[in-house]
Amino acid sequence: MSLSCCKTFSVTWFVGGVLTLSGAAWVAWHYWPKSTDTPTKIIDPGPANRREETPVPLVRFTDITKDAGITFVHTNGLTEKKLLPETMCGGVAVLDFDDDDKPDLLFVNACPWPGQANRQRQLPGDGPPTLVLYRNLGNGKFQDVTKEAGLAVTMFGMGATIGDYDNDGWPDLFVTGIGGNRLFHNSADPSGANGRRFVEVTASAGVAGPGGWPQRNTGDFFLWNKPICFSTSASFLDYDGDGKLDLFVCNYVQWSPAYDLSIGNKIGGKERTFGQPKQFEGAVCFLYRNEGGGKFTDVSKESGVQVFEPWGTDPDAPSRAVGKSLAVIVCDADEDGWPDIFVANDTVRNFLFHNRAGKDGRRVFQEKGIYSGVAYASGETRGAMGIDWAPFYRKGCNALLITNFSNEPDTFLCQDQLKRLEFKDEAKPEGIAGPSRIPLKFGAFFFDYDLDGRLDFLTCNGHLDPSIKKLQPAQSYEQSAQLFWSKPNEGFEPVTEQAAGSDLFHPLVGRGCAYADLDGDGDLDVILVGNGGPALVLRNDNNLGHHWIRFKLKGDGVHSNRSAIGARIVLETKDGEQRREIAAARGYLSQSELVATFGLGKTEKIQRLTIHWPGKDGGTTVMEKSEIGKLALNKQHTIEQGGK
Repeated sequence: MSLSCCKTFSVTWFVGGVLTLSGAAWVAWHYWPKSTDTPTKIIDPGPANRREETPVPLVRFTDITKDAGITFVHTNGLTEKKLLPETMCGGVAVLDFDDDDKPDLLFVNACPWPGQANRQRQLPGDGPPTLVLYRNLGNGKFQDVTKEAGLAVTMFGMGATIGDYDNDGWPDLFVTGIGGNRLFHNSADPSGANGRRFVEVTASAGVAGPGGWPQRNTGDFFLWNKPICFSTSASFLDYDGDGKLDLFVCNYVQWSPAYDLSIGNKIGGKERTFGQPKQFEGAVCFLYRNEGGGKFTDVSKESGVQVFEPWGTDPDAPSRAVGKSLAVIVCDADEDGWPDIFVANDTVRNFLFHNRAGKDGRRVFQEKGIYSGVAYASGETRGAMGIDWAPFYRKGCNALLITNFSNEPDTFLCQDQLKRLEFKDEAKPEGIAGPSRIPLKFGAFFFDYDLDGRLDFLTCNGHLDPSIKKLQPAQSYEQSAQLFWSKPNEGFEPVTEQAAGSDLFHPLVGRGCAYADLDGDGDLDVILVGNGGPALVLRNDNNLGHHWIRFKLKGDGVHSNRSAIGARIVLETKDGEQRREIAAARGYLSQSELVATFGLGKTEKIQRLTIHWPGKDGGTTVMEKSEIGKLALNKQHTIEQGGK
């Protein structure tokens, strides 16, 4: 932590004393939505908010968690002290760690605070909570291989991102958390899980982040008043186009247990509530450049991803960090061949880091959130949580989805002039604003769940405080997910239990979520994570008879990274064009599979496939006529850069 950051944090202590006196007002602002008629299951928006009726296809989601052998229960370290990180954690990542073309699942776990016993339910004989890795055995079954894979690691984890940073052909793992982050290299080991084991290389790589855990024998952890690293979402990307994956890390706020406890939010003057983000100073994001040889360099400052503003109007006023970053999506928003970065910030403006050439020839970022229309929604900041990108969700239009706090609708930013960094919030005309307003939305992703060729989206929802009903009787701690179906002509339709089944809408304290074709049948299954509760794995039972095709890309490891993160895929049929971008983070604290799925509906022929490989010399692969005819529908295909 730089000296300037520490000075900023000390000023926050003074402000915190003032906020303690007005804590009830802050709680009222952040916890009390205007609506007073919220049901436990937030599914049907009601006649007042419902758009013109459109038949939603019947695609059932079936809870297979228990039958699949997934017993993960998330630990959040919850205590009566209600420290902010306890309510924010719970990510999931999809990875094929053993390269058998069956997606595996990694659940990111937290742990009790130092000196605190684990009060949450665990299985008999379990030790301290750890990360949990499940290997996909096929036939709908998973096996816990955490220990064999070297991931029985206890940490206060938040999120994860997957990518082959050393281009050896095997996906590596980066996990964010409170008190520092961890990088794990996927290595060959005959005694490991299916011959693979993750080895921690955080120290040698130089990506831990500042402000780690207090050393032992420092006294009561809850009295610790120095800033502790509070990283959230992260994403691998190749920002400089050299074929090696770099690493971008979001950081939430400047946090310590002592400062958190100094904030005097109380229910009825007695029971403590969680502190609010406006009561904490912001933090800056990290960007690590991959130097090769397993080494990274922190280029956060010179690259332009650290955003500061003056504290006051005095010309000599000190600067403070602007961001309170929770989620990131990396995409080539202007299609210039260089990845840009969108960041969702909680209660402050959102960021768009535009990738451009610096004066010395190196790639740098220019923050353009305000000028592009990304920073605010309806001219105001919101409690932004999750984020995802939908290229060409409608003909000639890209979309950026940002999930927000309760009583704040999802932000749905449309880019209707491709290659121009100009966005406009279309949540209301798209039929999203009304239905999405009430719940507290965290995780999010676009996916074509019915394989009709149009991108739908899902949000994973849940409130912050188990005592929320004491503050707002109409709200609930556990909330149901929301699924929006993309209508054929315009707008989205909220999906109900009648169309998708009740399992998808089982209430939970939703945080991270992801999608993957877990059973190899072509449609996309869903994984939801509940903060302090069990995970939910839902099989997509699509019986509509729609065609599909899936692509697993492999970069050559020289011109493009092996994971093909940052690749853009354009698929053309008689019905038009679809696009996908390979991203190493989606939604909130989570990553979905890197395989790209295209739903084709009743279409039986592909006319052209174009792959724009990542990297400054990545090049383009175009398949048409006889080549494209060799790609069978309803199959997954592996395409290697420069190969056949």
